Amino acid sequence: MANEEVMKNKVMVAIDDSEYSQHALKWALKTLGSTLVHSEVVIYTARTPVDIGYLYASSWGTAELIKELKENEKKAAIDLLNKAKATCTEYGITAEGVTEVGDPKVAICNAVEKLNVQLLVVGSHGRGPVTRALLGSVSNYCVNHVKCPVLIVKKAD
Repeated sequence: MANEEVMKNKVMVAIDDSEYSQHALKWALKTLGSTLVHSEVVIYTARTPVDIGYLYASSWGTAELIKELKENEKKAAIDLLNKAKATCTEYGITAEGVTEVGDPKVAICNAVEKLNVQLLVVGSHGRGPVTRALLGSVSNYCVNHVKCPVLIVKKAD
């Protein structure tokens, strides 16, 4: 067993630019810190695709404008990941940042499978049942569609 490489667990924290996901990240770092130090940590954010159909139909949709919108969206996601990775570093944890384009709930579930994640951490926006029914819930979707445990972190009022 001395020559065998020990497989690290992989933990993914899915974030967006909300205070709820930032709270979930910090909570995970504080509470799971000793576990995370010995795990591979992935900070993940999904970028909703730019609605170019609307832009084309509105006559605003020049190719240059669409390209600029996509670049700005990617830059914002990378900035968000860099901020989250810096937060991880403050807790002595090294993390990898990953961003992809897609519907966040579906993209998160796909990333969990693709990256072979053992634990998914997501924040809860604390929406009521009506809002959740209308807008959907990323955390609820993930609980029902990923094959690993999901830790939902709620922000206390």
